[in-house]
Amino acid sequence: MAITTAASRLGTTALGDFRPIELRQNWTSEDAQGIIQAVYRQVLGNDYIMQSERLTSLESLLANGQLSVRDFVRAVAKSDLYKTKFLYPHFQTRVIELNFKHLLGRAPYSELEVIEHLDRYQNQGFEADIDSYIDSEEYDAKFGDAIVPYYQDFVTTGVGQRTVGFTRMFRLYRGYANSDSAQLAGATSRLAADLAQNSASAIIGPSGGSEGWAYQPSKQGTVPSRAFGRSSVNSSDRLYRIEVAGINLPRYPKVRRSNKEFIVPYEQLSSTLQQINKLGGKVASITLAQ
Repeated sequence: MAITTAASRLGTTALGDFRPIELRQNWTSEDAQGIIQAVYRQVLGNDYIMQSERLTSLESLLANGQLSVRDFVRAVAKSDLYKTKFLYPHFQTRVIELNFKHLLGRAPYSELEVIEHLDRYQNQGFEADIDSYIDSEEYDAKFGDAIVPYYQDFVTTGVGQRTVGFTRMFRLYRGYANSDSAQLAGATSRLAADLAQNSASAIIGPSGGSEGWAYQPSKQGTVPSRAFGRSSVNSSDRLYRIEVAGINLPRYPKVRRSNKEFIVPYEQLSSTLQQINKLGGKVASITLAQ
């Protein structure tokens, strides 16, 4: 069952009735394709995968019964695709946070866990560290050889759960439609300060639903500027607020992270979003303004 009645506000409604995805005996090719999609979604952080990026040789091995689900997860996590999306662009502490989320379905519970994986990565390499998650007793007990990893602490299981894991997952999980490559906080660690202080993390709802701009306070302490769209004749009375971060203003020198807020009628939503995309902005949220 869902662990909170506030699931709709916290973006976890889609996980409330979730059932583990397992490749059972006498599976069909359709079952194998479902497993492949679920592994991509979980291990690659819900990121969009182009057809040219698919790991077709690994998919074939799974579909032919030559790889277990566990081994397919391992191979995806060690692939150049995973490294390009999560290892190379991020600080190492952020990489470890993502490995915990993608492979064990939870956030790190303590700084000691992060230090252990950091030491292993530095002394034995990235692939050895990936093996340490997938060959762990925790992975074996929760997922075994046939179950796709899934988020652990958003549902009540009563097995090995910690309250701090629930609160910390909200720093890593930003809603069902969000991807780990598109989060506005970028390459920095989400949990370093909380883990160092051994404190619970504040729960910040996705899509700008809580305090702070674009899911967290501005580092510069500045507030976003506002831009009001003008209503056209015969437009609807309902206005929408679009929060945007990282927009590039058309002037010299460029301001690379200018936060803006647009308020536009429904009829102008599409054209405004297209303009934001051309300027390189990232939409933090779209909410009713009235």
